[in-house]
Amino acid sequence: MVSTTSPEDAYTAEPFVPARGGLPALRKAAAGCRGCPLYRDATQTVFGTGDPHARVMLVGEQPGDQEDRQGKPFVGPAGKLLDRALAEAGIEPEHTYVTNAVKHFKFTQAEPRKRRIHKSPTLREMTACGPWLAKELALVEPELIVVLGATAGKALLGSSFRVTQVRGTVLEEEIHGRRERLVPTVHPSAVLRADDREAAYRGLVADLEVAVRALG
Repeated sequence: MVSTTSPEDAYTAEPFVPARGGLPALRKAAAGCRGCPLYRDATQTVFGTGDPHARVMLVGEQPGDQEDRQGKPFVGPAGKLLDRALAEAGIEPEHTYVTNAVKHFKFTQAEPRKRRIHKSPTLREMTACGPWLAKELALVEPELIVVLGATAGKALLGSSFRVTQVRGTVLEEEIHGRRERLVPTVHPSAVLRADDREAAYRGLVADLEVAVRALG
């Protein structure tokens, strides 16, 4: 009897992750990932980018509309705000590595040609994408991870993570078999949605300054 199951039904990227090679090989392999159903509707895989030897890795939730179209993380309005906040806190954006917990854009769309509305990934989808993030961490070996928002925090630290409880603090946890230091903060898109955007932005910068002090 012929099996009718597809790779995405297993909800794991593991079979697609190459055993050898650096970030370029990883990025190339990720372009063909079918580890969960999200690839079906997304334009393309949006893999991490930046300094391969960065001291700081920034981990967000998932690509947005602009990222999905351009194939790079944090190229939309939230990315521009993040770059500004990083520079203000004393972190040069070009010396960081930025990626997302989930590599495909998840969205809802009322009808074709209507605006695509971001939809948060499930824990199952985040777990499926985990092998990519684990490999990125192993290759970049950052000194510090800045966790951007609740979804990224849950992907790295488990479903009980609450960004409001631990933002702006330095955590030490085992992540994908590596002992890591992390500083959680809000996702820059949350700053853009805030009623008091200036206060929210100042809070983001303050959390990033904690990261700078942690690096020494």
